Amino acid sequence: MTTDAFTPSPEPLSLQEQRKRIPQKPGVYRYYDTGGHLLYIGKAKDLRKRVNSYFTKNHLDNKTETLVTQIAHIAYTIVENEQQALVLENNLIKEYQPKYNIRFKDGKTYPYIMIKNERFPRVISTRNQIKDGSTYFGPYPSIGTMYAILRFLRDSYQLRTCKLHLSEANIRAGKFRPCLEYHIGRCKAPCAGLQTEEDYQTDIREIRQLLKGSYKAVIDDLKTRLDRAVAQLQFEKAHLLKERLEEVIKNRSKSSIGTEHVPDCEVVTIALQEGLAAVNHFRVQERTLVATRSLVLRPHYGETEAQLLEAALSQLAAEDEDFGKRILCNLLLPEGSDMAEIYQVSVPQRGGERKLIELSLKNCEVLLEEKLLVRITRLAEDPKMKLLARVQQDLNLKTLPRHIECFDNSNIQGYAPVSSCVVFRDGKPARRDYRVFRVKTVQGPDDFATMQEVVLRRYRRMQEEGQPLPDLVVIDGGKGQLSHARAALEELELATQIPLISIAKRLEEIYYPEDPVPLHIDKKSPTLRLLQHMRNEAHDTAISYHRKRRSQETLHTALTKVPGIGAATAKKLLKQLGSVKAVKAATLEELSQVVGPAKAAAILAYFAPNEVGSAGE
Repeated sequence: MTTDAFTPSPEPLSLQEQRKRIPQKPGVYRYYDTGGHLLYIGKAKDLRKRVNSYFTKNHLDNKTETLVTQIAHIAYTIVENEQQALVLENNLIKEYQPKYNIRFKDGKTYPYIMIKNERFPRVISTRNQIKDGSTYFGPYPSIGTMYAILRFLRDSYQLRTCKLHLSEANIRAGKFRPCLEYHIGRCKAPCAGLQTEEDYQTDIREIRQLLKGSYKAVIDDLKTRLDRAVAQLQFEKAHLLKERLEEVIKNRSKSSIGTEHVPDCEVVTIALQEGLAAVNHFRVQERTLVATRSLVLRPHYGETEAQLLEAALSQLAAEDEDFGKRILCNLLLPEGSDMAEIYQVSVPQRGGERKLIELSLKNCEVLLEEKLLVRITRLAEDPKMKLLARVQQDLNLKTLPRHIECFDNSNIQGYAPVSSCVVFRDGKPARRDYRVFRVKTVQGPDDFATMQEVVLRRYRRMQEEGQPLPDLVVIDGGKGQLSHARAALEELELATQIPLISIAKRLEEIYYPEDPVPLHIDKKSPTLRLLQHMRNEAHDTAISYHRKRRSQETLHTALTKVPGIGAATAKKLLKQLGSVKAVKAATLEELSQVVGPAKAAAILAYFAPNEVGSAGE
């Protein structure tokens, strides 16, 4: 089943801008209206020239004028030559039947060879496929080539061409007599019972095999017959055979994908650029492109190209029941992939299969250029996106930093060490996503080790939970903090996936892990103001949490010094009574209601002497 080559999304580019992006290559173009409905499918040797011709006012008929007023989006697929474009166009038109391609419904479509579903099947040409059990081969982009193949078959096999109803009863009753075709050696007269049905079906089975892999078999047989005719001095017959041989060879070079050594397959390639991945799909049947489709994906979880390719293959195979088992790709699938177990996936390095990969990749690259142009256009209209584009440019980032995280530490000479992670989305604080960390493994005032611990904990958890990774990580500090944060990302194998920088307070210098020389940004730059905002948010969050933790630990320390009272009991006492002072002033009965009589007695025994001593003083 043929699939649509492109499903359009809202397109901010004007038609004029879209037309400028169309390459000067052969291919198939499609016009869509504002609702995404397919209006027209056409082919062209030069896509840009042909599409632009629709928008010149000089040679428009009424139908074309009406079509042009409805066009909102232009999509296209690049192929290698006009013949491929012709066949692809025909397959897409048959599947989708756009209203402005209605002229093809009048029988003016491309020819097939049909083996008719009947008792003594005829092998004839047709332009219409009817679901009556007949078998169709083609389409053939050249009617001359199709007739050359038919002539070869009829000369090699004495097949009937009449429309007589050759039922067993009619033949047995002798209703038919051999015609001229029989007498000149072009038919074996099954109508008169002179050829059995079994013998006739044997010929049909051989013809089916020739048509399934027709070119090599036909060419070899024509060459053999040509040599035989020359040896027998049958020069007129040799001349006819030579013409047919040249016609078949000519058709093979035009309508095929360029090589006779590529079996039926699916070609799926992927290209990644600036945070966007484009996937292109070709279907090859009988060495001919019969379908094409494109997908655009945005990596959200730091997936590799191979992982994205695997996801695309899964979607294509799930949506298309005719998806073939043999797949050519430009990348190997991830190790242990389920798709690699179900399908025969290979990465060709040379020959005709590699040419197919390169052609598919060209379509990926063109689609990415279109999408990235759309992104640039949107950036020019959105103030938030303008800011992020400036950050991307100033910091030399590969992707737009829509998700940025910033880390800072806080402690007093190693006491109650904590860290904070603040999150900015599209240049604005996302406070619900802020996180604070109580340092677990570091003893003493080691700011470097603390930074390594919290960065490791943060992104290990994001990996485990499948959360989208940030487009940029900012560390509040200098080279030391930065190198330890980098070590944490390397341990998680994320160092190449997450851009990392640090900002030092004194001179507002920007450091990169791989560059010892800092970057100095203009003090009035919006990029620096955003980084300072993030650093201040991270600092305030870390300080607030540090104060809270210090206060809690101070209160807990006063109570946990009581023999038999642990942190959980101290927390319970503070929750019920409100403060350490209230605990000291409580009676045995009040304390017993919270922690039981034994612990209540211990608390009174611990604090009572102090209270008495204080009173005595």
